[in-house]
Amino acid sequence: MAAIDCGTNSVRLLIADAGPDGSLVDVTRQMRIVRLGEGVDRAGRLAEAAIERTRVALVDYAAEIAAAGVTHARMVATSASRDASNADDFRAMVTATLGFAPEVVSGDEEARLTFAGAVQGLRAQAPFLVFDIGGGSTEFVVGSQDGVDAAISVDIGCVRLTERHLHDHPPTPAQVAAAERDITDAVDRALAAVDAGQARTFVGLAGSVTTVTALALGLTEYDAGRIHRATVSTADVAKVTANLLAATPEQRLANAVMHPGRADVIGAGALILRIILERSGAEAVVASESDILDGVAMSCLRQS
Repeated sequence: MAAIDCGTNSVRLLIADAGPDGSLVDVTRQMRIVRLGEGVDRAGRLAEAAIERTRVALVDYAAEIAAAGVTHARMVATSASRDASNADDFRAMVTATLGFAPEVVSGDEEARLTFAGAVQGLRAQAPFLVFDIGGGSTEFVVGSQDGVDAAISVDIGCVRLTERHLHDHPPTPAQVAAAERDITDAVDRALAAVDAGQARTFVGLAGSVTTVTALALGLTEYDAGRIHRATVSTADVAKVTANLLAATPEQRLANAVMHPGRADVIGAGALILRIILERSGAEAVVASESDILDGVAMSCLRQS
């Protein structure tokens, strides 16, 4: 199976085989920062340069898919391509490059796929609150191993909030305060919509969460094995967030765990994470490397 997730900031590929117990066995995971959603919040359309960056990444992914002998493939496109007035141009490019069309999924479907990927094999107290901090949106899902109880997607993400508020590097206190107000309003609405008060385990997904986790753990290199299912306290998240917001992108890049394409937006992503934990009353977050990619691949497995 092959799954591609095209979000606001990155496009990612998972190729996996079916394990003997019906689980997924990774063949390869890849990620490219393409910033597809650059300027969408302001202009309402995808930039031609952003579409071209995404096309270049998908050409390489198409070659990987062909070489692996994939029999079932699915690509989902999320926040940026939902919001863009020229989404048809994007879909035509993807179809021409991959040979199949992307699915521009709703926020609700995105949340459900994300939840399915995040909780596979998770041994923790349910219900779970799973949240996926993307470039343009954040999904909140409450449920258990039996399925989803409630889900919502809100338009706060690390790229969107950086472009909207955090204009200086590092951002000024006034810019941070404006971002905090925007995030808090969206987070409070989301937590109420999914009845997050019932959650017992808080699971965070995507690059902002895993990068903050790596920094909190003091890793000297990005190690997905140590990050996956690691628990980080809300207090430690707050410390890392403060450090990131006080640093320039160049200073952030001095951390070996920092992806170069994330250095300019990680402050906003960390701020979203901190506010989610504080507003939900969580004492800690469990970081997960399994996410919507795994959910999409599992949907292919069910169809095979």
